[in-house]
Amino acid sequence: MKSNIKDVARRAKVSIATVSRVLNDTCPVHPDKRMRVEKAIQELGYIPNPAARSLLKRETGALAILLPVITGEFFSEFLTGLDTVSREEKYFAIVSASHREEEQLRLAIRNVCRRVDGMLVMAPESSTAGLRNVIPSGLPVVYVNTTADDQLDDVISFDNFGGARKLVSHLLELGHRRIAIINGTPKASDAIDRFRGYRQALEGHGVKPVESLEIPGDFTQEAGYEGARALLRLSDRPTAVFCVNDNMAVGALRAFQERGVRVPEDIALGGFDDIPMANYLTPSLTTVRVPIKKIGQMSVERLIQKTRAKEALQPEQQVLPVELVIRGSTVAGR
Repeated sequence: MKSNIKDVARRAKVSIATVSRVLNDTCPVHPDKRMRVEKAIQELGYIPNPAARSLLKRETGALAILLPVITGEFFSEFLTGLDTVSREEKYFAIVSASHREEEQLRLAIRNVCRRVDGMLVMAPESSTAGLRNVIPSGLPVVYVNTTADDQLDDVISFDNFGGARKLVSHLLELGHRRIAIINGTPKASDAIDRFRGYRQALEGHGVKPVESLEIPGDFTQEAGYEGARALLRLSDRPTAVFCVNDNMAVGALRAFQERGVRVPEDIALGGFDDIPMANYLTPSLTTVRVPIKKIGQMSVERLIQKTRAKEALQPEQQVLPVELVIRGSTVAGR
């Protein structure tokens, strides 16, 4: 159960007004009382309600953007779309990364929630219900590519499952039957959905999955590189490889080229996301196009709409379609 301001006052043995003065820094408080209040807040894990605090303070004009990581072209594109809208609307973004660790995400939420008007959270390894106990009630939140346990939160995502199924079906239609996958972070919902899409495409064409062709990864170029090297060591190599993001496909392509393996003549290669680099590789990468900038724009537009609303808005959950983009890494000559 969440602590409230009365619990803090009781623990610190001060009045509620004193707790309020410490939280909002509205007037001087005796150092001893301030120390007791701050200690009580820490012990109870109390998070002030920003809606109540806004009665005493002006809006900050800041939005918290919490991402799994902030490196790579996917997140660069996402932040570009987000930044365009936030600047136009006179907001500035505080960006932080959880490094795909639940505790780091929760710590980031606690650290920034008192200083922003709203929060955008992309947490594929978490769920909306699982994060509610750390996010103060009344703080506007929009989730991106995060598992929604129910209909109580605003969530914008894209069709990870359908996109993977489209790409693997494309490889199957080209005649490939030994199709490997280099997967993403094990607990990430997007990696799980893309793996399901891979499996369903195989099953839909009567192809049994082969465990040795299912390589673990973590969305990084290094994982793609090492995964491709592992596949090349097999006595019966795959004829096609699906990397569940373009970043890993870049690493896999490097490994193939080092060993003199031709793409797509010896091994076809597909990715997911359609980052800008995908079109400039040699060969250019067949992939699943995600509207990355658009998602950044849509998510922050919705968040700003929620911060400005006088009453709570009805939650919206959207799954954006994705598009298969066929290039030279699966079809020679394209």
